Amino acid sequence: MRPRHVALAVLIAAVWGLNFVLIEVGLHDFPPLLFCALRFAVVALPAVFLVGPPRVAWRWVLAVGVALGVVKFGLLFLGMHAGMPAGLSSLVLQGQAGFTALFAAGLLRERPTPVRTAGLVVAFAGIAVAAVDRGLHGPAGAFALLIGSAAAWGLANVLTRKAAPPDALRWMVWVSAVPPLPLLGLSLLVEGPTADWAALRGISWAGVGVVLYVGLVSTLFGFVAWSHLLRRYDASVVAPFSLLVPVFGMSSAALLLGERFSPAAGAATVLVIAGIGLGAVPATVWARFRTPPRRDAAPAAERPARQG
Repeated sequence: MRPRHVALAVLIAAVWGLNFVLIEVGLHDFPPLLFCALRFAVVALPAVFLVGPPRVAWRWVLAVGVALGVVKFGLLFLGMHAGMPAGLSSLVLQGQAGFTALFAAGLLRERPTPVRTAGLVVAFAGIAVAAVDRGLHGPAGAFALLIGSAAAWGLANVLTRKAAPPDALRWMVWVSAVPPLPLLGLSLLVEGPTADWAALRGISWAGVGVVLYVGLVSTLFGFVAWSHLLRRYDASVVAPFSLLVPVFGMSSAALLLGERFSPAAGAATVLVIAGIGLGAVPATVWARFRTPPRRDAAPAAERPARQG
């Protein structure tokens, strides 16, 4: 990768890592489902009137909009509201890599290599360690919501690959136009119109800034820039940079929110990052280790000089 694209990949990871801290901050001002609806509303409006129609079938826009916007982010916001710390949430959500492989195997008939399968086992072992630790130190239900969020993200990844959108900006804008109304309806039903109205009436400039960040910076800039890198380079080159997301997420949560992590959470972090990293190594690299180096053929014996 060119240096500027390496810098862009690191910047995206930092943006996504800090996003978890700002979500936790925003949940102090907004009910979770209303907050999630606002996140996608600022992405979709007024952009849907400027970018033109999507260049894929509407069924893919609706499917990914529901899986990614309503289910994945809805469960993420609910889980963090229920007690999942920002740093640990950024780690558990990386389980999406494993769920993506599982859904790809079932829906796209993609067979993971043995090395990638081993990496997924290691990553899920790390999530299991985090689950046990969270069960001892916090609400297990909140952890389960994050697992559901990671699974929904994995499904959305596979559906996006199936849709193969040619324009990342149009795709993200129209996908973001799907969740606001369903999320707003769920918020009115579950959280109540009184809580929603009170949050909107008492909104502060800090609340506005958080909504703009998680919407425009994390969602629109992050996903569009990531798609730009995926169009220029192989996925095996770009994907490992996502391992930096929990690094930035957990470090920013420790610095800005004062979160502390148990030894078990540290072990889970190592397992998840190692497992995903193992699965991200291209098969061609492993083939070099399996194939013995070619030896140069011995030079042919010189013929004796003709006498006379």
